[in-house]
Amino acid sequence: MTSSDSGPGQPWNQQRLRSSNERLLLERLRTAPASRAQLARETGLSKPTVSSALASLVAAGLVREAGHHTPERGRAAVLYTPDPSAGHALGIDIGRAWLRVALADLDGTVVARTDVRNRARTSAAMADLVVTTAHRLVADSAVPAGDVVHAVVGTPGVYDPEARRVRYALHLPGWGRAGLFDRMREELGVPLAVHNDANLAAVGEHAFGVGAGSRLFVYVMIGTGLGMGIVADGRPFTGASGAAGEIGFLPWNGREPDTLEDAVSGDAVVRAARALGMTGTLTAKSVFESARAGEAAAVAAVRQEGERLAHTVAAVAAVLDPELVVLGGGVGHSADLLLQTVGDTLRRLTPLRPKVAASALGEDAVLLGAVATALGTARDVVFAQRT
Repeated sequence: MTSSDSGPGQPWNQQRLRSSNERLLLERLRTAPASRAQLARETGLSKPTVSSALASLVAAGLVREAGHHTPERGRAAVLYTPDPSAGHALGIDIGRAWLRVALADLDGTVVARTDVRNRARTSAAMADLVVTTAHRLVADSAVPAGDVVHAVVGTPGVYDPEARRVRYALHLPGWGRAGLFDRMREELGVPLAVHNDANLAAVGEHAFGVGAGSRLFVYVMIGTGLGMGIVADGRPFTGASGAAGEIGFLPWNGREPDTLEDAVSGDAVVRAARALGMTGTLTAKSVFESARAGEAAAVAAVRQEGERLAHTVAAVAAVLDPELVVLGGGVGHSADLLLQTVGDTLRRLTPLRPKVAASALGEDAVLLGAVATALGTARDVVFAQRT
């Protein structure tokens, strides 16, 4: 090693130290506005260092003044806060029936949103719909397109980054075709990350819903299919190849129906209702509405769903020991009709009984999880670009 490669006074070390200090202050300010003196006390940095770092952050457009704090004694102090308009991120939720897109600032505030029916009949048409909808949303907002620095897509299935395609998206025919997401990235003109929808729903529930503060919880998504997202110590757990939580593939008691997804899903509720004598055009939603009105066959079908769901929770509890299980997805919207049966059945099945609760976010869980995930990268990108 030569003398030019080392020493605390070298420019690259000074630049790294300045960047580290600025990042430390910026992350602290995300929790609440603070003055120079507060920041110095809480971070251990000297007041001159804090003043210099704040001046750089203000000049970069990352931090702005947020009023004043007047103590009982002494002079009023200027408060600082991050500027949320320094960058924006897109969250995208691709479902079989709906496409939801949200544009959020760096504080996580959704500044524009659209929900459109997914009437695409091919994977190419669906990709076009995503790109067109996202472009229109940004164009109709007050946000310049260049300020959107990252996007996250939530989709059924497991994204394979090496093959650049989705696997196991059984309810979206053709969605596993290679090249679709490469094309979407190119046409969006924004870096794009792809995540499983149940994993993002769990992230959303942790960031904005009933999972906040939970050390280990799972989100069970019950709708067209069946999936599960796991959040441990604030981070999604996805397994060795991203397939952790694909509980729909578990066998169901070695007999018909074949898999857990066949036994616990919106379609399963409809099949049970028909077997119990309900007729006409049925959906899971209509069966739950009939159960809420007291129709005997619908009540029995919903009870069966709750019992089967309890078996799912019991299996998850034995493997993961979560402190909380959140029920979401289309069927999860009617979790109030399921919770009593789930609890009663769990008591008969197992001594392992995690708390079971309905999602607080409803149909927005995946979208808000996509926004929360996109923000983590967007903040890093904006900081790197501006400093």
